[in-house]
Amino acid sequence: MVKNTMKTMIKCANCGRMVPANPRVKNQKYCNRKACQRVRKNNWKQSKIASDPDYKNDQRDCHKQWIEKHPGYYRNYRKQNPDYCGRNRELQKKRDKKRRLKQSCKRDALNHFSDIKPGTYKLIPFNRKRDTLEGQIVVIPRC
Repeated sequence: MVKNTMKTMIKCANCGRMVPANPRVKNQKYCNRKACQRVRKNNWKQSKIASDPDYKNDQRDCHKQWIEKHPGYYRNYRKQNPDYCGRNRELQKKRDKKRRLKQSCKRDALNHFSDIKPGTYKLIPFNRKRDTLEGQIVVIPRC
């Protein structure tokens, strides 16, 4: 009897290296490097926070407790790491600019709806098997 010595290989989703798959891990996407495992755990945590409100609340409460136990931590960190503050300031400017651009695009996109008059309309779906929906359009004046 000949054993199959060739292991299946996976491409790590973080570093891109080809590594032998661990037979005990189903749907393995990351290698065993510390940096790749950290990315995997962070991705899991972000998706968990986005999908589970209880987990999100627990994490927020835990962070509040930590801040209460370590008053002034962030103030001291910023004093000791001025490069971090400068980099964060620059990145925040980019985020603000991107947000402003997004908001102006949304406002411009609504301009072609100015011809619609307020009133009651029947909405007919593409699928004729469903009933028609009745909706009302109300004009909200700009501030």
